[in-house]
Amino acid sequence: MIKIVAALILDGAGRVLLVRKRGTHAFMQPGGKRDVGEDDIAALLREISEELGCGVVTSSIRPRGAYNAAAANEPGFRVQANLYRVEVKGEIVPGQEIDETIWVDPAAPPDIPLAPLTRDHVLPLTAATRAIGNVR
Repeated sequence: MIKIVAALILDGAGRVLLVRKRGTHAFMQPGGKRDVGEDDIAALLREISEELGCGVVTSSIRPRGAYNAAAANEPGFRVQANLYRVEVKGEIVPGQEIDETIWVDPAAPPDIPLAPLTRDHVLPLTAATRAIGNVR
């Protein structure tokens, strides 16, 4: 089991930010594995800075649950993801490990490869909570 933290970042229209990491095909949430000694929040802040070149409004961090899914980039493995809703500050500028970013409507994602965590948990959760007006 690969333990990770993942960020749910929404724009003003309720679209979800996804990233495609260098050398991979699936789009997923920004985030990743904790470094030794890091807690979830420290890992989340570091990963967003490294991947997106921006900061996090720390008062906006809200847990959205823990989810188990097949790993997108490690065949035969699973991820245990702690998902956090966050607001970012500053311009989003993809870092060296990110090939592409995209904003997607969680209720109608485009026909692109999605990580199982994103496809099976994050987008349906976000679409459902947006539908009832409870995205924060």
